[in-house]
Amino acid sequence: MESPKTRAEEKESLRVEMFSDAVFAIAMTLLALDLKVPSLPDGTAMPGLGAALGHQWPSYVAFITSFFTVLIIWLNHHAMFKLVRRVNVRLLLANGLLLMMATVVPFSTELVAEYFQKPGARLACMIYAGIFVLASVFHNPTWYVASHDPGLLADDAPERVVKRITRHYRNGIPIYVIAMLGAFTVPMSPWEFAQGC
Repeated sequence: MESPKTRAEEKESLRVEMFSDAVFAIAMTLLALDLKVPSLPDGTAMPGLGAALGHQWPSYVAFITSFFTVLIIWLNHHAMFKLVRRVNVRLLLANGLLLMMATVVPFSTELVAEYFQKPGARLACMIYAGIFVLASVFHNPTWYVASHDPGLLADDAPERVVKRITRHYRNGIPIYVIAMLGAFTVPMSPWEFAQGC
């Protein structure tokens, strides 16, 4: 039978997970606010609306990419907290840094959607991918604290699962770094080329 202390510790862990879930949910919801309804003059024919919607394709691509990336981060976070039974200040701080990156995703999504076909596209893409690099970087210390500080993981947490999560999280950083380097493949506009950007 669990002691009152154990139940209180597990309740605290659940509160952290619930708070984190709320942050992820808000970040994912804010992404949709960047999808704008085109403003057209009254009497515009249907093809005009279709064309206006089509011109917004960078916003749709950015939304889908960001939504699914945040979803993957949330799924990994959920998998981690299924094994966490207790929290300490170090874990709260590490988790807070991860959540900070999740809250910046709507900004970077709007930035890349707005500048994708304009001067500054390359920088916008680098910032966008860089946010996900930092999210991956901050995910690792959160898991490191959870898995290395004594008593934070559940006593029955399978060792093979702990090792698999550790390996999985380490692989995330190079993948996001490669994506960030991919920003260099975004063609420069003539204006950027002239500026030497």
